[in-house]
Amino acid sequence: MEAPWIAELRALLGPRGIIDDPTQLFPYEADGIVLLRRRPELVLLPRTTEQVSRALKILHRERVPVVARGAGTGLSGGATPVEGGVVVSLARMRDVLELDAVDRTARVQAGLVNIDLSLASSKHQLFYAPDPSSQQACTLGGNIAENSGGPHCFRYGNTTQHVLGLVIVLEDGTVLDLSEPRVDPLGYDLVGLFVGSEGMFGIATELVLKLLPKPATTETMLAIFESLDAACDATSDLIRARHEPSAIEILDKLTIQAVEASVYAAGYPKTAEAVLLLDIEGSEVEVANTVAGIEPLVRARGAIEVRTAKTDLERKQLWAGRKGAFGAMGRIAPDLYVADVCVPRTKLRELVAHTTRIAREKNLKLATVFHAGDGNLHPNIAYDRRDADEVRRVLEAGDEIMHLCIEAGGSLSGEHGVGLEKMKAMEWLFTREDLATMCRVREAWDPDRRMNPGKLIPIRACLEMKQAVVRPGSNESTGDAEDAGNAENVRSITNAGSER
Repeated sequence: MEAPWIAELRALLGPRGIIDDPTQLFPYEADGIVLLRRRPELVLLPRTTEQVSRALKILHRERVPVVARGAGTGLSGGATPVEGGVVVSLARMRDVLELDAVDRTARVQAGLVNIDLSLASSKHQLFYAPDPSSQQACTLGGNIAENSGGPHCFRYGNTTQHVLGLVIVLEDGTVLDLSEPRVDPLGYDLVGLFVGSEGMFGIATELVLKLLPKPATTETMLAIFESLDAACDATSDLIRARHEPSAIEILDKLTIQAVEASVYAAGYPKTAEAVLLLDIEGSEVEVANTVAGIEPLVRARGAIEVRTAKTDLERKQLWAGRKGAFGAMGRIAPDLYVADVCVPRTKLRELVAHTTRIAREKNLKLATVFHAGDGNLHPNIAYDRRDADEVRRVLEAGDEIMHLCIEAGGSLSGEHGVGLEKMKAMEWLFTREDLATMCRVREAWDPDRRMNPGKLIPIRACLEMKQAVVRPGSNESTGDAEDAGNAENVRSITNAGSER
C-alpha cells in the first residue's frame, strides 16, 4: 500500500509528475560522475514554484531528504541522492517568463537550458555570457547551484556576476522572493550567498539574469604548438602584454586526436602537441589591433602556425571541437574522470607537468583541456569502471592532483563544485574555523540539513564543530583528513547503496 505522503505528492503533481518505477529511477542515481550512485525513492517533476513549495512542505513534514536536479550534467556528484529520499527535477520548468530588451534582463524558470536563453535573446542582439561546455544540455538552475563558468568566463566572470534576482523555495516550503533587482539593495546579499550553494540552501525556481549586448566583432584564433609547455607560457605572455581575449583555451594532443576522430572534428592538426584557442571580441578596430598583437607574441613562444577563422561556420566548428571534447573522449575509454582545479596562471606549466607525471606513474591515460585564462584545469582521465584496480588508481590520481593544486596556492574547484567528489578534500584546504562558519551558514538556511544532505562540507567536520572549542588562530585540520579523499567518498556511497 502506498504511503499517504506519496499519495499526496501524486495528487499534487499528477501521474506524469512523479516517477517511482525502479527502471525509470536509474538515470537519477548519479550525475556525470557515475562512480557515485544511489537510487532515490521518488523523482518529482513540478512545473511551477507553487508546486515546488507544496511538495517541499509535505517532504518537510515527513522529514524526507531532498535533492534538486537540473539536467544531471554536473561532474562532482552534486546531484547524487546519497541518502535516497526524493529528487526534485526541474526539467519541466523551462519557460522564459519575461525578456526585457531595454533593461537587458530575463526572468526564466530554473529548468531552462543554458543555450536556450541566448537563442531567445539573440533576436534582440543580446546574449547570456556564462557558457559551460555542456551549455547545450545544462540548466540555468544547475549553473546557479554550481556557480558555473565556461570558456568565456575569463572576460565575463562566472554565473554569480550575472544573477540579479532569485525566487527560492526553502526546505519547509516557504517561498523567498528575491527577484526584484534594486539599484541600491539593503540588507545581506542573500542572492549572492545562494549562488554556488550546491542545492543545500533551498531550490531556486525562478531566476532574473543579466543579458549583454552581442559584441560588434568577434575573431577566433587557433595557435598550434609543438609543446604543451609553450602553449602555457604563451597564455601568461598574452595577459602580461594586456592582449586579453575573451576566452583562452588549451587542448593537448590526446584531446585533439579524440576530437578529430569524432563528430566534433574541428580541423585541429592531429600532429600538434597542443593548440591555443582564442576568442577576441570588441569593436572592429579593437579586435584588429588585438589580433595583430597576439600573432607575433605566440610565434615568439614557439607557435608553428596561427590561424584566424575566415567564416562564422569555421569559428563555430573550432568552438564545437572544444565544447565537444568531453563527449569525444568516449572513443578513448568507456568512462572519464574529469578533474576541476584552479591554480595561478604562473603555475599552469608546473601543474600540467605534475599531472602528466601522476598519470604516467599510475599507468593511466590522460587528456588535458583547460580554461587557461583563469588557470582552471580539467585533467581528463580515461578508465573503465568495471576494472576495480583502475578505478582505485584514478581516484588516487584525483587526490594527488588536488593536493598539488592546494600546495600551488590554488583551489579545489573552478566551476564543477565540491559535491561528493571533493567533500573530504575540503578538510585539506580549509581550517576548522572556516568549516565551522560554513556549517553555521548552512544551518541558518536548512537547520536539519535535509537539502542535498552529505554534500560540500564533511559531515564529520560539521558534527565536530558542535563539540569543539577552537583555539583562536588555530590552523589544525580535523581528524585524519590527510588519509581520506576520493577513494573514501566512493567507498562510503557504495556501502550506503548496498544497504538499500
